[in-house]
Amino acid sequence: MIMANSVYQINKGINKSIEFKGLKAQYIWYLGGGVIALLVLFAAMYIIGLPPYICIGVIALTGSGLVVQIYGMSNKYGEHGMMKAMARRLVPKVIKVKSRKAFMASN
Repeated sequence: MIMANSVYQINKGINKSIEFKGLKAQYIWYLGGGVIALLVLFAAMYIIGLPPYICIGVIALTGSGLVVQIYGMSNKYGEHGMMKAMARRLVPKVIKVKSRKAFMASN
């Protein structure tokens, strides 16, 4: 009995972050959350009684802005850059110590 050789393609994306159409890592989730928020906004505007064309126009403009903003953040910060930028803002510029007690050994 002769066994056929199996050919497996090597996954070139090992240890790389997930990417979908240029969006990297968490930005895919941000875009998905934004789309869901736009869906809820459209439903609310439609239930209130606004004309459908106005609802569609508002959602189209807001959705376009959302996509541009998310892609811009993805290109600017990359996979971990936004977290690093947010953490950098939390680091104090100057640390003032008015007492030497912090440097004394308390044995």
